[in-house]
Amino acid sequence: MREDLFLKQLAHTLRTTDFPELGEKYRGKVRDTYRSGNRLILITTDRISAFDHVLRQTIPFKGQVLNQLAAYFFERTADVAPNHVLAVPDPNVTIAVRCEPVPVEFVVRGYLAGHAWREYAAGRRTLCGVPLPTGLRRNSRLPAPILTPTTKAAAGHDLDISRAEILERRILDADTFDRLAAMAFALFARGTEMAARRGLILVDTKYEFGRTPEGAYVVIDEVHTPDSSRYFYADTYEERLARDEPQRQLSKEFVREWLMAHGFQGKAGQRLPDLPDAFRVEVARRYVELFEAVTGQAFVPDTHPDPAARILSTLTALPNAV
Repeated sequence: MREDLFLKQLAHTLRTTDFPELGEKYRGKVRDTYRSGNRLILITTDRISAFDHVLRQTIPFKGQVLNQLAAYFFERTADVAPNHVLAVPDPNVTIAVRCEPVPVEFVVRGYLAGHAWREYAAGRRTLCGVPLPTGLRRNSRLPAPILTPTTKAAAGHDLDISRAEILERRILDADTFDRLAAMAFALFARGTEMAARRGLILVDTKYEFGRTPEGAYVVIDEVHTPDSSRYFYADTYEERLARDEPQRQLSKEFVREWLMAHGFQGKAGQRLPDLPDAFRVEVARRYVELFEAVTGQAFVPDTHPDPAARILSTLTALPNAV
């Protein structure tokens, strides 16, 4: 994509929506969700979060990238795990079955990176009840993928939790937890295969599940996007690991690293810094890079000067949309 498209879109990002005619609204960190009957309208905005805080600045085309990449993976993993998608009528919009969310995020890790590495570097050798081998380095491949669940938080930090704690607190019963864990591992295996075909390594990711009105469990939210996943480039992985150098990666981790370099890690009393425009453009470029690297398709941006108006026009033109 041309540089001028990123720069021009800085003034035309989608921060929020206000469409009461679409139903009851729930505002998440990134998505605005409208509930109407047994259907959800999920609008992926250009907001970006890190350390469980929503940054004040938006990222051009981020919502389009996330929504379209999630749609890409939902379609290609439906045979592994059913999902909630009904239609994708707009670059930023997914219409889905309204589900009761499972109050646990299923985080699968194949490598010691990000939060897992920070815990390991602090001396911990157990994560969410899973023992970790000694002698690992940052970004080391784990002997086998592990599951490190977290409790979902409406605000503040999600918290690591073990299977034993989930059962003890009766958040889920053993059968349901194990069934969803198996779905998460199967999705991770498929994502790993898809990434490898594109010269990438799927490092870690999170999955969210929901229960449909009929009682079936399906995947919700998003799958294998840069907001939920971390990717390394495979061709330089071993060399950089041997030298203990940072990996070439496609994920949101570089945003977290920028924030940490500017004194913010989500802790009490820390001031959330503002993202300069040049960095917003760089973040947007990396999101587009990941889309194209993972899918092998060219990203086609919608540069409408008023994305909210475009979305509402699209939705109100659909049969039974409102």
